[in-house]
Parts: sequence; structure tokens; C-alpha cells
Amino acid sequence: MLKEVNLNKVFVIDIETVPLYEFFEEMSLQMQALWDNKTQFHRKDDKTPAEFYERAGIWSEFGKIICISVGLFHIEKGKLNFRVNSYYGDNEVDVLNQFNGLISKQPKDLILCAHNGKEFDFPYLCRRMLVNSISIPDQLQIAGKKPWEINHIDTMELWKFGDYKNYTSLNLLAAIFNIPTPKDDIDGSMVKDVYYKEKDLHRIVTYCQKDVITTAQILLRFKGLTAIPDELITIVPIK
Repeated sequence: MLKEVNLNKVFVIDIETVPLYEFFEEMSLQMQALWDNKTQFHRKDDKTPAEFYERAGIWSEFGKIICISVGLFHIEKGKLNFRVNSYYGDNEVDVLNQFNGLISKQPKDLILCAHNGKEFDFPYLCRRMLVNSISIPDQLQIAGKKPWEINHIDTMELWKFGDYKNYTSLNLLAAIFNIPTPKDDIDGSMVKDVYYKEKDLHRIVTYCQKDVITTAQILLRFKGLTAIPDELITIVPIK
């Protein structure tokens, strides 16, 4: 699969998101009512809108992006290498503008790759850019394009093979492909508390970077290639 994909044209990305506010009560009464309406079919009977607010980061109308990690393939001394950099911070506008600054320098045929990217990362990025009055880069634009003109790779979609009811986590794919993943003390459900309560953004950035690396290794397996060894993976230090 994907043998025609040129890895030099691929950016592997992952985003981390949190609710716009730490507490439900910090939202305006109008937004509280809209949250109630938006999530009424997702909440269990014993969950109030306020109790369910811990998941608000999943919805782009009620969340914000605090980290975007980007991985690039490159050949060095005849070997495939991978380099990961991250844009992060409390100010979402700054994070998005830094990411756009990178993307805007790339060719329009740049390929963006993410796990569940077509349903989460890519649309979330576009929506938050619009909310923040930031121009959406060409590589994320899909309006008016034919399916084969959209240079997006979604590793979860690839694994579906047309089975649209199937959801497979990144960790599960890594496990079945025997791709080693770092043992972390954080998962997606913990990001909100790590951000708001522990105020440990660097810990979240590290988590995001590791997901980018895992996604890249899975992409290589889809191409029939072996995983990149750790010594050929560079992570730009967190400042």
C-alpha cells in the first residue's frame, strides 16, 4: 500500500486540545445552553452538562488547540530519518500562526498524515483557524476539491479498508504491528487535568510528539517498510 507516496512530501501531525475554560461555569449562559444542546445525545442519563464538560476539548466549538506536533521524513547518509518539532502554548492564536508559518513555506502538494486526522485533527485545525480569523493554508483546504485531489492520509481510515463502522486506536495498531511505544503515565482522557490542574504543558507536548512518532512508524508499515530505529529519530527539545 501507498508505495507511490513520497515520504519527503509527508508531514505527520498530531494535535492536543483542551476545553476553552477549566470550568463549565466560566462559559456564558448562552454557551452553557448551547453545550447542553450540543451534547444531549452523547451524555449518559446520569451526566449533567457541567459534569460532561470535562470532554469539551473534543468539540472545536468549545475547545482550543494547545499543541501541534509535526514530524518530517528525510534522508541522511543514505538512511531514512525522522524529525519532530512542536508548536505549543496557552495562546491558541500563536500556536496556529506558528504552524501556519511552517505550512505556508511548503509546496501545495504537501501530504498531511494523522491518525483519525480526517475526522478530528484536520477539521479541528480548520475550524479553530476560522474562529481565530486565521487563513486556512492550501494544504488543509478541501472545499471544491475532488477526493483524489486532497493530499491527506489518515492511518485509521487506511486500516478500515472501507469498513466505516470500525474504529481502531493508535495504540492498538502499534501493538498489532509490534511497534514499540513509550510507556507514558498520560493518555488523552488526562490532558485536561494535566493542563489546567497540574499546569504541565511540557508533559502534554511530549505525549503529542510520541503519538506523531507512532503514527509515522505505522505509515511506514502501510508502505511495506521497516520502522525507523530510535537513533535516527530526532525530537527538537521543548523550551
